Amino acid sequence: MDWKVRAIRGATTASENTVEAIRIAVKELIDELEQRNQLDPEEIVSAIFSVTRDLDAIFPAAIARERSNWDGVPLLDVQQMHVENSLERCVRVLIHVNTPHPQREMIHVYLGQAKDLRPDWSLGQLSQPMSTPVQSRRR
Repeated sequence: MDWKVRAIRGATTASENTVEAIRIAVKELIDELEQRNQLDPEEIVSAIFSVTRDLDAIFPAAIARERSNWDGVPLLDVQQMHVENSLERCVRVLIHVNTPHPQREMIHVYLGQAKDLRPDWSLGQLSQPMSTPVQSRRR
């Protein structure tokens, strides 16, 4: 079985620019990504979070780092390029994972108002988890 690095996208919105609101949004997003893709943090190569310029109460990576087994995952926060009239209070993530599954089986998750960014990824994919769990090569 060939293992390759694949990318999984996700996005959500925070209700306001507070530590608690951002924490709730990021936790919900990562919970969904882990569940839908049956992710083992040991297989995560890296995760890049971007936030719109109106979110500055806490780094999303700091929230992710608090999760079980995420303390060894290389994480990065960046500010999303500002585009006039774009979605506000948005957190995006790009997770790179080692997996035997093809890219087409990666399940992208768009929550909250971010569902409007990729309606093709926010509805149909959410109803089905990945067919088989990813088994770690490190065990």
